[in-house]
Amino acid sequence: MERREFVASLVAGGCAGMCVDLTLFPLDTIKTRLQSQQGFYKAGGFRGIYAGVPSAAVGSFPNAAAFFVTYDYIKSLLGAGGALAAPHAAPVTHMLAASLGEIVACLIRVPTEVVKQRTQASPSSTTYRILLATLREEGVRGLYRGYGSTVLREIPFSLVQFPLWEYLKTLWSWKQGHTLYSWQAAVCGAFAGAVAAFVTTPLDVAKTRIMLAKAGSTTASGNIPLVLYDVWKSRGLTGLFAGSIPRITFISVGGFIFLGAYEKVRRTLL
Repeated sequence: MERREFVASLVAGGCAGMCVDLTLFPLDTIKTRLQSQQGFYKAGGFRGIYAGVPSAAVGSFPNAAAFFVTYDYIKSLLGAGGALAAPHAAPVTHMLAASLGEIVACLIRVPTEVVKQRTQASPSSTTYRILLATLREEGVRGLYRGYGSTVLREIPFSLVQFPLWEYLKTLWSWKQGHTLYSWQAAVCGAFAGAVAAFVTTPLDVAKTRIMLAKAGSTTASGNIPLVLYDVWKSRGLTGLFAGSIPRITFISVGGFIFLGAYEKVRRTLL
């Protein structure tokens, strides 16, 4: 991966992350409140819909930049030679690159997500107060509460989204006989994101419950199967797919903005 490509991935990824996170923040707040243990209205309902936005603003650029730098680097590394360089192995390359990209990005994403979601579920408080309270009560480890569940949600999501996105782009490009325009790559991103969002909603519910749980509680321990079983027992299938409509809407529109902006900025820089 050349220096120019590295800078292009870094800037394009960061810009795309900021565009989508700040534009669609209200939908993300609604989804978090729908999934919270205390219920939508007790978590704030439609009040303070931008609660937690400073945390998202601080984390979105480095988080998305870290993902795309890793994704593009691994993709170029695996595609340079060997068994994974063959066209039929492309989905495996995309899966591996996306998975490693998520593991790296989550080191930045999880602390900002913890603070953001706790602020969204407590709109009377502020981002700064929530950050201080988390550090005081749980230390730095508290900021990484739910790291495992976030990675376990993001990897299956990326395993569906990115190979599907790359496949749809290749197929559409082949059918029309030339490289896709940025808006066409964005449409592919929207469709791939919607499919991946629906499939991984139960994992997102578990992640939200773990991040919002009181320190020391059973849920806070991060046992995903146990959390999912509790949700199933108390709220059934609707509980496991709580917030799926705003999540699918958020991620499909987000996929359009995120992957479209990424393609546009990257091509401009290259």
